[in-house]
Amino acid sequence: MDLSIYQVDAFTDTLFAGNPAAVVPLEAWLPDATLQKIAAENNLSETAYLVPAGPSRWELRWFTPTIEVPLCGHATLASAFVLAHILGATAEVLTFATRVSGDLTVIREGKGFAMRLPRRQVLPSDMLEPVAVALGARPEEVLIVPAEADDTAFAVFASETAVRALRPDMRAVAALPVRNIIATGPGTDCDFVSRMFAPKAGIDEDPVTGSAHCSLVPYWAEKLGKTVFHARQVSARGGELQCTLEEDAVIVAGEAVLYLRGSIKVPG
Repeated sequence: MDLSIYQVDAFTDTLFAGNPAAVVPLEAWLPDATLQKIAAENNLSETAYLVPAGPSRWELRWFTPTIEVPLCGHATLASAFVLAHILGATAEVLTFATRVSGDLTVIREGKGFAMRLPRRQVLPSDMLEPVAVALGARPEEVLIVPAEADDTAFAVFASETAVRALRPDMRAVAALPVRNIIATGPGTDCDFVSRMFAPKAGIDEDPVTGSAHCSLVPYWAEKLGKTVFHARQVSARGGELQCTLEEDAVIVAGEAVLYLRGSIKVPG
C-alpha cells in the first residue's frame, strides 16, 4: 500500500526552522501499531494522520516516535496547511475531531492559520527541587499543568537568557512524575519565551510546541495584564507564535512551509 506523506515546517515562514511534522492523509484508519511504526520510521516529534469525517471536517491523531499524544499544536497547523495548500480544501474554517481534546477549529488568517486550542490550568506544585535538579538550574517557581495523559511541570525563570542556557539531564527529566517540562521566562523582544522537554514521549526537546501555549498564555496573561502575545520558542530551530487568550480557549497562530512531499509503502 502506498500512502502520500508531506513534511511541513510549522510556526515559521522559513525552511529549516520551526517544528517539522509529517502529515499522512488516510481514507480510513490503519491499525494503531502501523500508525506508531510509521511515526517511529519518520522519527519526527510528531506524525499527524487525517481521515475525512464530513464537509470541512477530519478526524485527527498525532503520534511521536514512541506514543500517541492527546494534543499537538504544530502538527495540527501542519495538517491545516496540507489540506488548504496541497489537497484543495477551500473552507475558511477547518474542523478536526480528536479523541481526547475534542473538536479543534483552524481558521485561515492571512498567510497562516489560527488554531483554537483548549485552555489549560496552571496550579501550585511542590516539585521545585526535583525540577531544578533535572534542568540543572533553579527556577523562580515551579507549577504543574494537569492534563489527561499529558501532565507537565511548568518552570518559570527570571530571564530569556536563563531559559536559553538550560542544559537538562534528560534521564532526570524522564524520572519526574510528569510527562513534560515547560521552561519559560520573559522575552527580550517578545512577550515571553519557552522551551519544552519531553523525553518520556521520545522527544528530548520539542522545537516548537503549540500545545504548551495552552498553559503559557494564561500564565503570562496574569503576569503581564494582557491577552494578546508574541511568543517565541527558543530551541535550536526556534519558532514564532501569535497567541490570544479567550475565556475558555487559547488561540495560537502561525505560518508553515512545505519541505517534502512523497509516498511511503506500508503493509496492505
